[in-house]
Amino acid sequence: MPTAAPATSAVAPQAAPAWAASLRRFNDLWMHDLLGGPRVLKFAWVINTQKAGTFFFLGFLMWWYAGKSATATAPAAWIYLAMHGSYGIAWIIKDLAFPDPNWQVRITWGSALADALGLGLYWSFGWLLISGVAQPHYPLPDPAWFCLCVSLCLIGSVIMIAADAQKYFTLRVKRGLITDGMHKYVRHPNYLGEMMIYGSFALMVGHWLPWAWLAYVWLGLFAVNMAMKEASLSRYLEWAAYKQRSWWLLPFVL
Repeated sequence: MPTAAPATSAVAPQAAPAWAASLRRFNDLWMHDLLGGPRVLKFAWVINTQKAGTFFFLGFLMWWYAGKSATATAPAAWIYLAMHGSYGIAWIIKDLAFPDPNWQVRITWGSALADALGLGLYWSFGWLLISGVAQPHYPLPDPAWFCLCVSLCLIGSVIMIAADAQKYFTLRVKRGLITDGMHKYVRHPNYLGEMMIYGSFALMVGHWLPWAWLAYVWLGLFAVNMAMKEASLSRYLEWAAYKQRSWWLLPFVL
């Protein structure tokens, strides 16, 4: 069974970096409390609607553009449908089996709309490819590039789901710092997996727009969450030793 440090081994946590704390307040405002008012919807409902609808939306785009663009039914479009659409289904299965408590918070109608628009930008990746707006020129032969993207998506999905599962089930048994399993060498494996997944989508599309949106998400959301999480975990006595022997995100690199 994965181990967690005893919850009693705690000290005063370190202060979060000022930049991360400021961006967290901004993110919480637009993601949870935009325009104020009652919090009537669960954040998870907005996320899951987008995830569950991805396969159908991309399939609709392929049908819609079938007579308008040769790229709509090209191998790249079918592979993209399998990658992004199946990831959305895998997310729903994961959420049903071990839901992330961070997504169970209630949000306002204004935030629900803003979140839906933000999540909708992920759908634009597939639109760029299927509609023919993006004309990717892969640096490798198509079959080799497709193999690379599918492999990155599959491995990233395993890392993300395994890390979330370990965290969910471990903390149900014992609260504390998780330092083994998926978290043994990388302190944020779930974010690493997510970045591999969406990076694979951007590599398939071959357009600047996905990379621009991902840069915002990775720097403005992911990096903030990781910095805030590390500040919180610093309350454990074991944190300093764990941080010394592990990597922030990518083994041997970062």
